[in-house]
Amino acid sequence: MPGPFAISPAQLSRLIGLPDCPLLLDVRLDDDFVQDPALIPGSRRIAHDAVDSAAPNLQAGRAVVICQGGRKLSEGAAALLRLHGIAAEVLDGGFAAWRAGGLPAIPAALIPEPGLWVTRQRPKIDRIACPWLIRRFIDPGARFLFVAPAEVMAVAERFDATPFDIEGVRFSHRGDACSFDALLDDFGLHTTALDRMALIVRGADTDWHDLAPQAAGLLALSVGLSRQYRDDLDQLAAGLALYDALYRWARDGFDEGHDWPQGRKA
Repeated sequence: MPGPFAISPAQLSRLIGLPDCPLLLDVRLDDDFVQDPALIPGSRRIAHDAVDSAAPNLQAGRAVVICQGGRKLSEGAAALLRLHGIAAEVLDGGFAAWRAGGLPAIPAALIPEPGLWVTRQRPKIDRIACPWLIRRFIDPGARFLFVAPAEVMAVAERFDATPFDIEGVRFSHRGDACSFDALLDDFGLHTTALDRMALIVRGADTDWHDLAPQAAGLLALSVGLSRQYRDDLDQLAAGLALYDALYRWARDGFDEGHDWPQGRKA
């Protein structure tokens, strides 16, 4: 049974992807990380002996610490974080238990440094859905630049940013699939909920509304957001809340209907 400051892999997996997910700190030793250079979605690497000095700048109310087996490194780092007023827990069984549970892990080498992404300005669907996926599952600190379409590649080169959702780059449309699908594929993020979302995003982004009945609704909301906001970053902030809601529907509420008042004529 997990201790009073421990969280199970199953419990943590239910928090990942939510806007109030705890800060996830991977303190595995380099030798362990080299053997399996992947990360729990949304986590960041930090040396166990750097936790104490880094704690004042973490700006987190809650954290989960991950080491290889869920023992001394994570226990000590979590205790240090609690000294700094952060409600810190240990992942029970550590990264090994996460892997044993068949839960998704993302290849660390694919996460761009310094976490700057760039795409075309005036986003609609994919260019909001992708930042949501990146922020919630890949890099919570990711930043996004929206620039003139003709300048995306030059900006990417000059500012060391990762381009997405334009032709000729890795994270873009592939056949009938869209950029959201490309991120799911390459980062190994296929789950039932995210795949359910991907179908709707794909249908809305490609005007293929027969894919999912919700696709037309997502298109309508996305167009409405784009008309409501002149500033792309303001639109992104509003769009994140939209996709947070869509994710909870895809994970927990997809089979819920609404019938009121009862007995009304069809």
